[in-house]
Amino acid sequence: MAISLASLKRKGVVKPPMMLVYAVAGFGKTTFAAGAPAPVFLAVEKGLGQLEVPHWDIAAYGELMEAIGVLYSEEHDRKTVVLDSLDWAEPLVWAETCRRNSWKSIEDASYGKGYLAAIEVWRELLDGLAALRDERGMSVILLAHEKIKRFDSPEVEPYDRYMIKLHEKAAAIVQEQCDVVAFGNYRVSINKADVGFNKKVARAVGGAQRVLYLEERPAFHAKNRYSLPPSVDLPSTPDAWKQPDVIWAAFARHLPDSMFGA
Repeated sequence: MAISLASLKRKGVVKPPMMLVYAVAGFGKTTFAAGAPAPVFLAVEKGLGQLEVPHWDIAAYGELMEAIGVLYSEEHDRKTVVLDSLDWAEPLVWAETCRRNSWKSIEDASYGKGYLAAIEVWRELLDGLAALRDERGMSVILLAHEKIKRFDSPEVEPYDRYMIKLHEKAAAIVQEQCDVVAFGNYRVSINKADVGFNKKVARAVGGAQRVLYLEERPAFHAKNRYSLPPSVDLPSTPDAWKQPDVIWAAFARHLPDSMFGA
């Protein structure tokens, strides 16, 4: 395309989103994603349990790319592809990186070069998922676990924060490519009780209310490109979490009409 003032555009192309959801253990990431429109799971982690959703059990990087290729080239009615989960896929990425470089382990390359080489394999995987979004109109949900890690801030004293359970180089490119990064946790409040002798004990209370955070905070990374609310309360009753569509609906009511077919 020739570049000229006449070719200037005022609006971007509306595409289905790529969304990353990472959360504390037991939050229900898989159940949440199962409620998305017409999902198909790339089940690297065996976390579907009793959920009945179309899926492939993935045990190797080649199988992961083959499944993406099938969704790209064949006709189907699936609207959302879910990778469950990124941190379980990471060893597959490392194994593929080692195969291509004739290494026995990702640590064989000195000075962290193995993890740097793995980034190219990660990009290949993300490019495949982006092709499903851009050319097949599928939304993409990436699930991941969390880890707590010390964060060295240039402005204040170091502190702990929740991060994606991936090597930091991989986490950076995944977060960069996603339109939504959501962190899931239980809402907890702290009560201080006087136990005498001028001493108080802090006790955590609550923990039943699941919250999906969509904006950055010191305690965790999150973002969205859709002007979504800072956080969304999800249903808290056990019966609701037996119905993925109910869980998804609590989130989807905040979405623009163009997102996830909401």
